[in-house]
Amino acid sequence: MKKKLLFIYNACAGKGKIRNQLVDIIEIFARKNYDVTVVPTLKRGDAEETARKRCEDFEMVVCSGGDGTLDEVVNGIIKSGQDVPVGYIPAGSTNDYANSLGLPKGMKQAAKIAVGKEICKCDVGQIDESVFVYVAAFGAFTEVSYATPQETKNLLGHAAYILEGMKTLHTIRSCRMKVSANGETIEDDFIYGMVTNSISIAGFKNNTNKNVLLDDGLFEVTLIRKPKNAIELQTIIASLLIEEFDSKYMYVFKAGEIIFESEEEIPWTLDGEFGGKRKVTKIINHKQAISIKVNTKNVMKLMEQEKMQQNYSLLDKDMVD
Repeated sequence: MKKKLLFIYNACAGKGKIRNQLVDIIEIFARKNYDVTVVPTLKRGDAEETARKRCEDFEMVVCSGGDGTLDEVVNGIIKSGQDVPVGYIPAGSTNDYANSLGLPKGMKQAAKIAVGKEICKCDVGQIDESVFVYVAAFGAFTEVSYATPQETKNLLGHAAYILEGMKTLHTIRSCRMKVSANGETIEDDFIYGMVTNSISIAGFKNNTNKNVLLDDGLFEVTLIRKPKNAIELQTIIASLLIEEFDSKYMYVFKAGEIIFESEEEIPWTLDGEFGGKRKVTKIINHKQAISIKVNTKNVMKLMEQEKMQQNYSLLDKDMVD
């Protein structure tokens, strides 16, 4: 008897390359004895709604698009209350989470992994009723990921984020926040903060933290303090580019739950999409909450590389002083 597979794809993601490979991908599914139902997304929110309403009728869900499409599908499955494995065929401009999962760039190769037997039980984050897969962020440049036109992303890839971000350097503003995690509290002026479960952000690997594991129940948290002048700002940017965190300007730690409090409403992005404004933001890690099809060898290789990196304490005292 054939198994049932729900295939949700975003034809506008990346450069629309899935259009030329759609038949080959469906054939790969069919050869694995799947009866395939294909649903294209027409607007934002379609992938989440489809996954939420229909996933219980299928043995698995495969999605193709950018990380935003994956985010929607995971949100839909979590909100449905079902435990349905997810296959991911990356087709976006950056594909941060696909890099963390060790998925190949070739769509047909990724399709084979999507209907393979190997699964990674990955953590997901939650803010209010929303779930995110790999990053929640606030502050400078966070609006760039959802403000950059799709046409620009298609043309330039992740370089689009950098180019758009450079336009806003003169408008960088800070926000006073109290951050509580691991029984400790930090209060400072920040220009940027991110809570991540990913080896790469915006196409750059290892700029989130060291020793990143996708299934350990812990987020990597990076908070960048307000620079006093342009020289300090350049120092911060240089530190990020060479993947060295300067404790004079940054707090870096791990936590399973974090609370952010501010006097004004702060806009957040979740997996590159607008995630609302809040004065109080509580972020919770749900350990191993979603099953994603992977190539285990690739994932183990990435995780072993991360384990060999320098470990950060949950909250380095030198970074607080």
